[in-house]
Amino acid sequence: MIGKLVFEDGSIFEGRSFGNNTSVAGELVFQTGMVGYPESLTDPSYAGQILILTYPIIGSYGVPQKKYWESDRIQITGLIVSQYIGTPSHFQSRQTLASWLKENNIPALEITDTRTLAIKLREKGTSLGKIIIKNDVQFYDPNKENLVAKVSLQTAYRVGKGRKKIVLLDCGAKKNIERCLVKRGVEVIVAPWDYDPFAEKEQFDGLVISNGPGDPKMAGRTIQTIKKGLISKIPILGICLGNQLLALAAGGDTGKLKFGHRSHNQPCMMVGSTRCYITTQNHGFAVSKIPKGFSPWFINANDKTNEGIIHQKLPVMSVQFHPEATAGPTDTEWIFDFFLEKAKLL
Repeated sequence: MIGKLVFEDGSIFEGRSFGNNTSVAGELVFQTGMVGYPESLTDPSYAGQILILTYPIIGSYGVPQKKYWESDRIQITGLIVSQYIGTPSHFQSRQTLASWLKENNIPALEITDTRTLAIKLREKGTSLGKIIIKNDVQFYDPNKENLVAKVSLQTAYRVGKGRKKIVLLDCGAKKNIERCLVKRGVEVIVAPWDYDPFAEKEQFDGLVISNGPGDPKMAGRTIQTIKKGLISKIPILGICLGNQLLALAAGGDTGKLKFGHRSHNQPCMMVGSTRCYITTQNHGFAVSKIPKGFSPWFINANDKTNEGIIHQKLPVMSVQFHPEATAGPTDTEWIFDFFLEKAKLL
């Protein structure tokens, strides 16, 4: 069946449907990673978005079992690829990408020239769009909703064992954040985005704010919790959306990027050094104003946007990239060790 990808400006691209034959609308974004489509599709940061994968061969290694996903379901609204491979070959494969998409009611189109789509978004900026298979639908801007509330878990749970306890506020957390903390010997309390451990009188030693989708200014309750953490001088680590939320809680500001950073090869310079790290990223917003008492920690080598902030005195810090890095590279996983050592939690 033939479907259409429609941009808000009226541009139309036809493609072959290989997912669920339904029509959807969302924000069009592109990602340039060569591997890791199961991790990307289950990353809650993609909620509300139609994802365009620029690497030409998608589906070749199928879909692994759920324990390897970054959440318990597909999070994207729709998928666009250049070339779909329906005959996967990999020892971890449990099903084809097409069957997985159909099970989860996610439409997908095979449009050969995804490079043109990526160039269009780079030049014009992020656009609203829709996939039309049968019936037409209205355009939809996901950033006008509190997407964090939609993707966050409903009930807190505990995982791992250790003398020290970390509260991980799930704003759309990738599973590997939890795994990276647990393997470092701390107990992790994974809690909803609006959970207030101070009001609940929770006994804990550090606060981690996860990645997540949409406009950080929509997550007001998380910002209020972080403010309490700053006042109480609790050790804090923010990741991706958590970087933006920490900045807002401390008096800084955020803004929307032209087309965002979504790849496995974003170069980030550590401020005050000549070190450059290759990082995994997935975000459309960034810190535009560094709050008082903080210093820039990392800067994007491509567009010079902020990639992290660090408090000048307290063990409070955040990074815009993903140190847990699934599906790679793992160059910055040391951020977890650095945070836990500074916070005296190791």
